[in-house]
Amino acid sequence: MQNRDFIRQKGNYEELLCYKKSMCVYDVTFYFAHKYLCKGDRTIDQMIQAARSGKQNIVEGCSAATTSSEMEIKLLNVAKASLQELLEDYKDYLRVRGLQLWEESSEKHEQARRACAAHNESEYYQNAIKERSDETIANIAIILIRLTDYLLKRYFDRIKQDFLENGGIKEEMTRGRLQWRKEHK
Repeated sequence: MQNRDFIRQKGNYEELLCYKKSMCVYDVTFYFAHKYLCKGDRTIDQMIQAARSGKQNIVEGCSAATTSSEMEIKLLNVAKASLQELLEDYKDYLRVRGLQLWEESSEKHEQARRACAAHNESEYYQNAIKERSDETIANIAIILIRLTDYLLKRYFDRIKQDFLENGGIKEEMTRGRLQWRKEHK
């Protein structure tokens, strides 16, 4: 019997926590940029595009994963880089306006970090941020970006381990072909 399922299908990005968090980052950023930045400010587009790039490169990387671990890693790295760019935009926003970047040891930061860790659905943030100040939303976004970055790092580690254990597409194809030959002698 021929094994037609020898290439492991990957790409279920919607189940990944890093994807869910990146969607929250995008939605918070979309709201924030349109509410607190002046119309016509190029930063609006830059922040939204960085948030979009973070999310979309997770999608694209996971979609490419079935046939290319290398492409998956490259695109996930682009996602990380885009989110780091966005992180700096939020920090810049706070700094140039004299607003507070919450210290990791502060009660505000810890409370927001716990809430951000517990909620992976965009609706939660869309409702919560409507009642918050620009300083609070920027700090929430920073925490979400850092959580997403941490989850991406863990996902990278999983990809590396999977590659070490199973190899890449060429090795899977070779194993499949050798198995087919063995079964059809």
